[in-house]
Amino acid sequence: MKVCVPVSEFRGLESPVHGHFGSAPGFLMVDTGTMALEMLSNGDEGHEHGACRPVRALAGAKPDAVLAGGLGPGALSGLRQAGIRVYLAPAGTAAEAVRGFQEGRLEELVSLATCAGHGGPSGCHGHS
Repeated sequence: MKVCVPVSEFRGLESPVHGHFGSAPGFLMVDTGTMALEMLSNGDEGHEHGACRPVRALAGAKPDAVLAGGLGPGALSGLRQAGIRVYLAPAGTAAEAVRGFQEGRLEELVSLATCAGHGGPSGCHGHS
């Protein structure tokens, strides 16, 4: 299974989970079977709030799941329409997010828990 973790900087599995999908500088793609890594730059990082195009952001990559610190309703909707499940990953490293996913400890994100904006140092400004 391939999972995508929005990250603040690229440091392999030690990459910090970014607080908001759409404003993440990049994404770490992890094959949970082999733990092979691929790094992708965010192709839609400069979008206006509410106008995230997640498939464009992922440069056409189609992971099975996204493990995000937060994301807006447009990104969530776009990912779901592409058949990608979204899980809420607490702040920490990509390794911790992947381990939480593999152990079934991450909550699948629903629209009621999406971000309300791109503010603050973590990237996500409140939840709607």
